Order: sequence, then C-alpha cells, then structure tokens
Amino acid sequence: MSKGLSESAVFVPIRRLSEMVRDRQVSPVELAETFLGRLESLGPVYNAVVTVTGERAMEQARRAEREIAAGRNRGPLHGIPYGAKDLLATSGGIPTTWGAEPFRQQRFDHDATVVRKLEEAGAVLAAKLAMVELAGGMGYLSPDASFTGPGLNPWDTATWSGGSSSGAGSAVAAGLVPFAIGSETWGSILGPAANCGVAGLRPTYGRVSRHGAMALSWTLDKLGPLCLTADDCGLVLEAIAGPDPNDPTASSRPYRYGGAPELARPFKLGVLNGAVEGVGEAVRDNFNLALKVLDEIATIEEVELPEYPYEAVTRTIANAESASAFEDYALSGEAAGLRDSWDRYGPYAKEAVLATDYLKALRLRGVIARETDRVLASFDALVAPAKPDVASRVDRDRRKDSGTGRGDIIGAVGNAAGLPAISVPSGFSDEGLPTGIQFMGRAYRENSVLAVARSYQSMTDWHEQHPADVPVTID
Repeated sequence: MSKGLSESAVFVPIRRLSEMVRDRQVSPVELAETFLGRLESLGPVYNAVVTVTGERAMEQARRAEREIAAGRNRGPLHGIPYGAKDLLATSGGIPTTWGAEPFRQQRFDHDATVVRKLEEAGAVLAAKLAMVELAGGMGYLSPDASFTGPGLNPWDTATWSGGSSSGAGSAVAAGLVPFAIGSETWGSILGPAANCGVAGLRPTYGRVSRHGAMALSWTLDKLGPLCLTADDCGLVLEAIAGPDPNDPTASSRPYRYGGAPELARPFKLGVLNGAVEGVGEAVRDNFNLALKVLDEIATIEEVELPEYPYEAVTRTIANAESASAFEDYALSGEAAGLRDSWDRYGPYAKEAVLATDYLKALRLRGVIARETDRVLASFDALVAPAKPDVASRVDRDRRKDSGTGRGDIIGAVGNAAGLPAISVPSGFSDEGLPTGIQFMGRAYRENSVLAVARSYQSMTDWHEQHPADVPVTID
C-alpha cells in the first residue's frame, strides 16, 4: 500500500476521501493503485468483479492528479474510484456482459450516460461489477445465476450478497471500491445494500438517465448508488442526476444535494401497520431498536395503505416488460446458454402474461401512485425493514422461500410508483449478518429520505463496522 494510505483508508467515506485528495494527503493515483489492487486480489474471493478496468482507471487518475495540481477541482468525486454494474455500457473495448455467458464478449462503442457523467465529475472507473445474469429478467431461482458465480457476502461467504446488483454490494462492503452504481427494478439496490451492510439509494424513477443501461423493465428500471453512507449516496446522486436527450424518461427537474437545506427536526415518520409481520427475528428486533433511536429525533405514527394488490401489480408489469425486452433473444434460442436452468425457460413463461392483465396493472399503478402520495404527503418518510430477512445461504433454493409470508409490500409500492428510498445498516443478527432499515419518500424528495438516513447514521455506528475477516493482501 502506498505511503499516503493506511489500510483503514479503504473504508473512508467519499466526503473524507475527497478532503484527503484536495489536501494532498493522498493522490488520485495512489487511490487508484490501492483499489485496483484490492479488486484484483479480493474481487475473485467474492465473485464481485467481471472486469478490472486498470488501464482506463490509471489514465483517469493521472488526469485527475494533473487537474487538482493545477487548481481545477471538479467536486467531491474528483479522483475517487468506483465500480459500475456490468449492465452499463462502456467504450474502449471494455466488455459489458450483462452477467450472462452468451454476452460475455459484448462490447459497445459508447459509455452509458451515468458513466459519462461520473467521468465529467472526475470519478475513476476501476471495475465492471458482477451481477445476476440479465439482471434477473428471466426469473432466476439460484444465486449462482451469473457466469462469475454467486455473489458472496463479505460478512459470511457462505451467504449471498443479493441480486441483481450482487457485485456492487460485495465490492463496497469489502472495501474494493468507495462506491458503486447498481440498478433496481424491484429490490436490486436495497437488497444487496441490506445484505452487505452498506447504504443503497434507489432514486425516483426518471431522476437518473438509463441511456446505455440494459433494459429490463422500461417503466420500473432505475439506476442508483451503493456507498458506505447515506451522505455518500447524496454526493453520487448529484453527479449522475439530470436530463438526458438520449433518454426521454429522464426528468428535467434539477437536483442539488450539497446545498440542500436540512429538514427541520423533529422529523415526521410513518411506519406501516404490520411492518414487521412475517420478517426474521433479527430484522424485527433491530427494526424495533431503530425506531427507539428515531424516536429521539422524530414523531412516529403508524399508517395504513389502502388495500391493493401491490405485489401482483408490480410483478405483472415487470414480467410483461421483461418478456418484451428480451423477446428476440428468447426466440433466438440463446437463452439455452444461461447458467440458471430456470432462466432458460423463464422468458417463455413471462410471454404468457395477458395484455389485459398488463393494462390493468398499469391503470392500477396510477391509482397506487396517487394513494401512496396522499399518505406520504404527511410525512418526511415511511420507515420499514429494507428486507424481510438477513442474507440467505448461497446454496439455498429460492423456491423454498415461497409461501413464507415474507412479502415486500413497501418494495412493490415504491417501485411501482417510482419513489425514492434508501437502505442503511440497522444492526446484526446473532450470526453476524447485517440488517437494514429503509426510508421511502415522495417522488423527487430524495433529500428528505437522505436527511432522515443521515440523522439516523449520526446516532448509530452500524455503518462504521466492516467485515473483520477480509483477507488484505496488498503490500
């Protein structure tokens, strides 16, 4: 490790790392060398990495170093390495595999808008990170549904980091990168964040351009950051948010994080009636303890959502749109090359969704969005467990999870209505596995959920705890 860094520096939040770079305590080149080394040596331990983009990273780091030395600072991400989920297009001959064997050699001649915006912010692309094949769009049943193997949780490698942003969760938790970009259609940012004990922000639908990202579900897909802290998530979101002529769904609403005023305390939070029904014991206990912490800075009320088939609506939309997105691929027979046996047949099952059911789901989604906004209008955020249980074992058949009663109502509501939410760590199980708490807000109110999450993290230290058994092999 370079003389300018200590081993613990790999778990320094972005804001502090940025200060270290600005004050010349560490250089962008030193940061790049450190994290590239960890990606090379530890990435395979967790099946977290598809491609280490060393040449591009060093070029960007040297450029950042020259610019900072010349007095040009692009902002808090200048010189900070990161990883991108491998469904984001990258130029320069870097593969974009979508996590699937049939696309292992796929290359694009352009960068996804998110990748381009991060380069403009001075961030350093250090790796393309592993993911569940085709982002789970074929209906995978196994954590092993990726040609890189199952994403392994740095807290316990017998457990899964979560899908589909598996590599992003593992990489941030293990200190392989300071932050990563993941995607969520339903649970693919918040799930890995909760499993791996990091922060994960799902922005409002349309807040971040998806140009250059693999399409799974056009009206549900969202891109967002996984980081060490909620504050980090806000810094990254400011860099990647905004309109894009290449993505007509990208909102023109401006987004500012750094200069956003704090919400007045006490916050007003809502907790869904029955929020912990059917969840695991550790999730329930830690959630209740988190509410006691939040009670010091917020008024908390129990709330009810109107009865609608939230999960069925979201699932119907996701199934119909993913079947359409991959129609040509399914008809070509290439699905036979996927790793998960269910994925080879999943596209055909999804094609059976009736057009009438899809249209009903779209209409109901409008009602859900209006009714949810009516409830949320009285609160800074709704609070719920980020996941019903801690990370599952990698050898667990996901079919065994059916019928357990551990649904995801708030995840279905949030994704169907396109609402922002963040998961941050809330404690650990007796086995040492992280649990997460999520804060969900009204559309385009990311700063509200970030403010609550930051305040919670200022009163707890779960985000300051990191896997103790990460094998560090860097000199």
